Parts: sequence; C-alpha cells; structure tokens
Amino acid sequence: MKGFFGHLKTVLKHKRLVCRFCFKCGLYRQGLTHDLSKFSPTEFIPGARYFSGKRSPNEQERAENGYSAAWLHHKGRNRHHWEYWTDYKKGVGIIPIKMPLKYTAEMCCDRIAACRVYHGDKYRQGDALEYFVAGSAPKLMHIETSEKLREWLTLVRDRGEEEAFEIIKKEIRLSR
Repeated sequence: MKGFFGHLKTVLKHKRLVCRFCFKCGLYRQGLTHDLSKFSPTEFIPGARYFSGKRSPNEQERAENGYSAAWLHHKGRNRHHWEYWTDYKKGVGIIPIKMPLKYTAEMCCDRIAACRVYHGDKYRQGDALEYFVAGSAPKLMHIETSEKLREWLTLVRDRGEEEAFEIIKKEIRLSR
C-alpha cells in the first residue's frame, strides 16, 4: 500500500505542477490532459510496484525486466515525449521527427516539474537543463527540437521560470 499511495501522491504532484506551468505557457488543454495515461492499469500498477520516491519507477522496472512496459505504453500515448516523434525510414532506420512547438513546450514543463518533484528542497532552476544535457536525448531527438528545448531550459536557469514561461507563451502564439 505504501507504493500505491506514494506513487499516487508523486504522480498527482507532478501533474499539478505541469498543469500550472502549461497554463503559464497558454497551453490549457495540455495542462489539464497531461499524463492521463499514468492512471491506466498498464502504467499505474508498475508505477506503484516499483515506487521508491527517489527516481522514476520505470527505471526500476527496466532494471528488473530489461525494459519498461509502462514506459512503452506512456511514450506511445503522450506527444510531449520526443520518443513519440520517431518514425522508420527505409534504408535509414529510426529517425527523429521535429516536434510541434506546443508539445516541445509541454516537454519543457514536464522536465522542470519532474526535477522539482524528485529533487524536492534541493531543486535549483538549472536542474532540468543539467539533466537534459547529461542524457542521450539531445543526440537522439530532432536537432531543432533539441535546440529549442535547450534554449528554453537555459532561459529557466538564467532568467527564472516566470520569465521563461512568458517567452515560451509568446513564441507559441507567434507560431500559430
């Protein structure tokens, strides 16, 4: 039961933060619908089972099984994940697709919220940028999407969330 309630609390806290950040970017529908698939049995049950409170339960499921069924389900249903935006090209293999700006913005909000939830009181405004730069995503996602996300996460680090969200909101409006 500890895993159930711990995971539920973590998911709700994360979802609430992403919703607030998306609203600041003018992404109201995305804020409300963010990560609803996490409440499906395919994602929630492993999330509760592998819950530690220190990192994503998907990492533990992956370590135990060699893959995460919850993650495969999640990334295939949520357009704010760069992995959703991949396709197959004959003779090349898997290729990244440029993400629409509104989903890149939601991804930015998602990464900031995840860092805030997992780092707690130790959170710093540069954490999401550091996590992004240290990971493999910048090399695997579409170059323009990667550059835009890095730009926005750098804004968060250097100017703060409020100013960054205002700039993101303006960019999204201008792109429509």
